[in-house]
Amino acid sequence: MIGFMARAATSSDVFNAIAEPQRRAILQFLAGDERPVGDIVDALELAQPSVSKHLRVLRDVGLVQARREGKRVMYRTNATGLIPLHEWAGTFERYWRAQLTQIKERAERE
Repeated sequence: MIGFMARAATSSDVFNAIAEPQRRAILQFLAGDERPVGDIVDALELAQPSVSKHLRVLRDVGLVQARREGKRVMYRTNATGLIPLHEWAGTFERYWRAQLTQIKERAERE
């Protein structure tokens, strides 16, 4: 039997933070450009308090950065914070690339 391992709190783990679909949508929206909360609210059709809560979680785990511009706060993705996600996904990319290479080699032999 595999032992149970408690998951880290959302506020400290990028994987738990992106487990929430709305947070993934926010990250995807911010990938193209820096945006204020109002733009995120409008584009994703979410309530402003909900967006602010999700942005706080994303900021706490280092996936989003914020800067003040007058009265507005501008949010953008933090490329450095995305590194653990990229490296983890890269493991699967390498696996599937190896699998596809084997399939191709097998098909070419036959």
